[in-house]
Amino acid sequence: MSIVDPISPQSLELFVQPTDKLLTAADLEAFPSELPSGWPIDYELDNGRLVLLMAPPGDVHGAAQSLIATELMIQGERKGHGKVRTEIGIVLWRNPDRVVGADVAFIAKKLLPLKVAREGYLETIPQLVVEIRSKNDSAAYMRRKVEHYLKAGVEVVWVVEPTSKVVTTYEPDGKTVSFGVADELKLEQFIPGFSLSVADVFRE
Repeated sequence: MSIVDPISPQSLELFVQPTDKLLTAADLEAFPSELPSGWPIDYELDNGRLVLLMAPPGDVHGAAQSLIATELMIQGERKGHGKVRTEIGIVLWRNPDRVVGADVAFIAKKLLPLKVAREGYLETIPQLVVEIRSKNDSAAYMRRKVEHYLKAGVEVVWVVEPTSKVVTTYEPDGKTVSFGVADELKLEQFIPGFSLSVADVFRE
C-alpha cells in the first residue's frame, strides 16, 4: 500500500478527529487559532479529516526556520527569483481537501502571481517546501507529508532533522539525498547561485 493511500490514524501516531462528514478548507479556516485557555492550536486536513497539531515548536525549530527563510529571502526573493513564505497553509488538492501547514515555502518566479484560495490558503504549489521535524512528528507523519507534497507537484522537499543535524532532500523522481554539517544545500534549478551551509542551519 502506498503511503498516499488512506491509512489509519493510529499508524500515523497523530490525533485525527474522526468524522462521518469530510471537512473542507472552508471548514478549516473557520476553526479558532487557540483553545479557551489561550493555548495555541494548529490544524491540517488530511483528505478531509481534521489533524490537530497542539504542541508549539521549540527554539531549535524556530532558529532553523528563521535561518532558512532569511537565506531564501536574501538569495532568492530579493534577487527576483520568487517569493518566500513561512508558516503557510497550502491546499494540495480538493475533494477531499488536503491542507497542510509548511514551515517554509519558496514559490519560483515562473509561478507568480500567487494564487490564494478563497479561504486564504496558498493554492499555488511551491517549488520548494521545508519541513523542520519537531519532537512530536512521527516518522510516518513526515513520510506521508513529504509524499503528498511531491504528489501535488512540489519539486524539492527538505526535511530538517535537528536531533541528527541532517537535512534530507526529496524529489519526485525518487531521488533522496541526506546532507550533514559538512555539506552545502543548493537550489540551482530555480535559485541560481543559491548556497546554504547545513552547519549554519543548526547554528545556535
